[in-house]
Amino acid sequence: MITFRPKEGLECFFYSSLSIKSSIMVFHLIWVATRNVKHFVPGFRDEVLFFINSRGGRIMIYPSLQQFQELSNSYRMIPVSMEIEGDTETPITLFKKLCQRGNCYLLESVEGGEKRGRYSYIGRNPLITIKGYDNRALIQQGGHSYTEKGDVLEITKKIMKTFEAPYMEKLPNFTGGAVGYIAYDVIRKYERLPHINEDDLQVPDIHLLITQEVIVYDHVTQKVIIIVNTLAEKEGKGGYETALEKLKSIQKEIYKNTYRLYKEEIVNLSPIKYLSNETKESFMEKVVKAKEYIRNGDVFQVVLSQRLQVDTDLSPFQIYRNLRSISPSPYLFYIDFGEYQVAGSSPELLIKVQGDRLETCPIAGTRARGKTVEEDEKLAKELIQDEKELAEHLMLVDLARNDIGKIAEFGSVEVSQYMEICKYSHVMHIVSNVIGEMKKRFDMYDALISCLPAGTLSGAPKVRAMEIIDELENKKRSIYGGAAGYFGFNGNMDMCITIRSILFKDQKAYLQAGAGIVADSNPEEEYKETLRKLKGLMETIEISKEVAKEGVS
Repeated sequence: MITFRPKEGLECFFYSSLSIKSSIMVFHLIWVATRNVKHFVPGFRDEVLFFINSRGGRIMIYPSLQQFQELSNSYRMIPVSMEIEGDTETPITLFKKLCQRGNCYLLESVEGGEKRGRYSYIGRNPLITIKGYDNRALIQQGGHSYTEKGDVLEITKKIMKTFEAPYMEKLPNFTGGAVGYIAYDVIRKYERLPHINEDDLQVPDIHLLITQEVIVYDHVTQKVIIIVNTLAEKEGKGGYETALEKLKSIQKEIYKNTYRLYKEEIVNLSPIKYLSNETKESFMEKVVKAKEYIRNGDVFQVVLSQRLQVDTDLSPFQIYRNLRSISPSPYLFYIDFGEYQVAGSSPELLIKVQGDRLETCPIAGTRARGKTVEEDEKLAKELIQDEKELAEHLMLVDLARNDIGKIAEFGSVEVSQYMEICKYSHVMHIVSNVIGEMKKRFDMYDALISCLPAGTLSGAPKVRAMEIIDELENKKRSIYGGAAGYFGFNGNMDMCITIRSILFKDQKAYLQAGAGIVADSNPEEEYKETLRKLKGLMETIEISKEVAKEGVS
């Protein structure tokens, strides 16, 4: 946004309006007025356009037509945005107003366990939907479906290449692209791993929504940024006019639609019962078996998990609303795929690409939060002095450095944050941060595969650890331990690890958590660790049911 600072003594104002009628755009010049003379502000229109709407709020359009036309010479897809007042809105009200059908998403963030991230992203009306199964992709576009055989990420890359967009300085990092998840099992395409476990969830290995419309809530300025990605035509003017019309339409939806509170009807009032795919005894036996592999030198660590399922007829979005309050985390997401939904509160970054900068964030070492400040500090001190936890964390930092190093420029990989305690709602973790500079011949898809799955969800060495997981676990992991987030039209990517997440399908909710097994692991303690990690999700479902019983939404 440009701020004009007038000379001392000048009495200044600016005014501009934008009207659209019969595809004709009328721009009124922006003037700065003094008592005796008017000065045109040169170059102002080249950046942004301001006008005042009927509600008395200032609206900003970015980029200008001139800048759009310049960008259309190099890019096929260009984001055009409208910034409006949003101090009476929240991400939840916007989502409820704009996403009344499936195939939509809400991405949010809480930093440091207590400070909400600056932007929340809402997407809807996907231009293209991609579902990946083994070596084929089911692609839906414009009411038509077709199947394409091959590497699903390569197919995604090819499709996204046709929508390549510029990075816009005045907009958030994500302005549109593919949002969804990549399952843990996608790695089987790139590593020789068996397919021996039952696929009882029956969801795609990859599911992405490619959206042109993104509605961003800015928590700092309390503005709403409406973004429409438009295909640039030759000379750019037609595409720009189309984008402005669409922006205006979405603005009207936000202003006209109301967010209605309603009482959620509950059919099942019986107590919540969780069914695990493991008994305590069977899980502990598998820990013992994993320790045998470790003693024999097969691996240093292996991550074993258990999955809970529970019958629920609660609204998945209402559960997400409670999850974001009960377990605020750096990566909060709700994705409605129509047939099923995924909600998550993940603390852990898998891989982030911004320009050529790579970043990953290994988390290993866990304690429950204390009931008092004193107990909390005592537990944090105990965690950071635990030799087992520190050795495990160091190993996973080295693994993260190796993952980044596969695609990074030589000498660019460094540990920017090392073994710091980060506290979340129910647990605290030891956290490190690894960064690097991506080699020019690689892209965000290569970065994802270089890190998938995270060592914190598999073990080390990765491939042998995954073989042992396949042997000891009895169900396909699917979404758990994979990645969720976005591939941007502008080449940026941000993917978290799909942990502390819930899959809703056929009136059932599925929750999964694991524990890192090392040579001196105590089987019962490792079982308890999985329950500690599941506690926030279980509490969310239980509270959601109680809230719904009271008729509050």
